[in-house]
Amino acid sequence: MDGMDEMDHMDFMDGRVSTKEFPMLGAIAGDIIGSLYEHRPVKTKDFPFFASGCRFTDDTVLTVAVADAILSGRGYDDALHDFGLRYPRAGYGGAFLEWLHARERAPYGSWGNGSAMRVSPVGWAFDSEDDVLEHARLSAEVTHDHPEGIKGAQAVALAVFLARTGSSREGIRERVADLSGYDLDASVEEIRADYAFDVSCQGSVPQAIVCFLDSDSWEDAVRNAVSLGGDSDTLACMAGAVAEAFYGGVPTAVRRTALRFLPHDLAAVVEDFRQVFMPDA
Repeated sequence: MDGMDEMDHMDFMDGRVSTKEFPMLGAIAGDIIGSLYEHRPVKTKDFPFFASGCRFTDDTVLTVAVADAILSGRGYDDALHDFGLRYPRAGYGGAFLEWLHARERAPYGSWGNGSAMRVSPVGWAFDSEDDVLEHARLSAEVTHDHPEGIKGAQAVALAVFLARTGSSREGIRERVADLSGYDLDASVEEIRADYAFDVSCQGSVPQAIVCFLDSDSWEDAVRNAVSLGGDSDTLACMAGAVAEAFYGGVPTAVRRTALRFLPHDLAAVVEDFRQVFMPDA
């Protein structure tokens, strides 16, 4: 959506700006904001939100696909295939593109963060930890059936679930670390110092969760994620998903702007998901 006015830091830091829970928009807005910096990395939290050149990527398309599978009851593989083919140039990895066009869709042993960046709707839709972990596994293993790919998806989905159901920051840190074995004790500054582009779950999921844990607002979590200088759209998507659940939504200006990036079919799924899982928001 080139040409959109850049929004400066103060648009979102003003304490009078309200937030609203709108499941998935924390992830989608993070993806859009981070998209510009994926191949133009920054090592600072001082950068414009929704700068010219931002766009939604495969992170958004496949997050919506997971939500659609939950809403419709169809298989995760069918939904991912459907939405992936609708948006073939969204920025998928090579192995996923091959999967999209294969005659027989089979998982390909990936430990990449594609399983984790798309999983956040699971954390909103199910009401027990066991169900969240099971559906995170199911949503991952249709493509990412490597143990690290499944673990990354489960870690993000669990963090979203715990955040939305009232767990403390330290409770989230402890429970997710216990599940995954991830080291979640480093600070963003410590990670940023020598962090580089990494698309593996093990090299991006714990870092994204730390970006939430080390934040004081939804915006701060996304700024932390982009400032690492790595796979910025996916880091911001994952951190933004957990932060939305924890802080009770995204700023109104962020919500309105992110929705303007989405074509009708993607926006319709986002709205349907909100109506089912957050009808009073």
